[in-house]
Amino acid sequence: MNHLISYSKTIAIVAAAGTGRRMQSVCPKQYLRICGKTILEHSLIVLLNNPNIQQIIVAIHPEDTYFNSLSIARDLRITTVYGGISRTDSVIAALKIAPSTPWVLIHDAARPCLYPEDLCRLLALTSYSQVGGILAAPVNDTIKYSILGANYISHTVSRNNLWQAFTPQLFPLKLLQTCLNRVINEKKNINDEATALEFCGFYPEILHGRRDNLKITEPEDLALAELYITERYKKLGI
Repeated sequence: MNHLISYSKTIAIVAAAGTGRRMQSVCPKQYLRICGKTILEHSLIVLLNNPNIQQIIVAIHPEDTYFNSLSIARDLRITTVYGGISRTDSVIAALKIAPSTPWVLIHDAARPCLYPEDLCRLLALTSYSQVGGILAAPVNDTIKYSILGANYISHTVSRNNLWQAFTPQLFPLKLLQTCLNRVINEKKNINDEATALEFCGFYPEILHGRRDNLKITEPEDLALAELYITERYKKLGI
């Protein structure tokens, strides 16, 4: 799909307020470098290169000392806001300063391997969908459910209709605001924005995305992300 196709103008929110403690690094994981750029820069570049993304709001930690040192921080399409304790708090903070646009796209700072083609397919939802959707992939591995409080197998979970959710996730801006506010008011814990819509009775569409759109969480993920990005650069002749 041609990424130059014009869809409804969309703003993007990038959740970058986390500290990434599991990475055991001296700086937050989004500022670790792979292939000459920080993870966050890789995540932002794909969004900036799509003409349908008119603005990006990056939710950063209040004590962040790294973002403003990046050259990409000077891009006029990028605005920052202080995030909160939870991902939901960060997204809500970004929505409060978002311009009035029909659609909003939420992306993880630690997903640097998003393919432009997948982003374009997701943005195409703005031409026909009422509730938006997410990128995801069918679960291939065998899933075990453990006994509560112990590392012993309780039972095996059927993989039928199970999907591994990725970002970006795309929704009508006002609908997402309404659903997140209800989640907060009713003190519900959610892992992603799609869960907020599910809680309110909506059914976002699932688009089959590439599995190499991994989220960097553990130290071993860095080498894999570097491999994926290096291969992409080779194909592009960079």
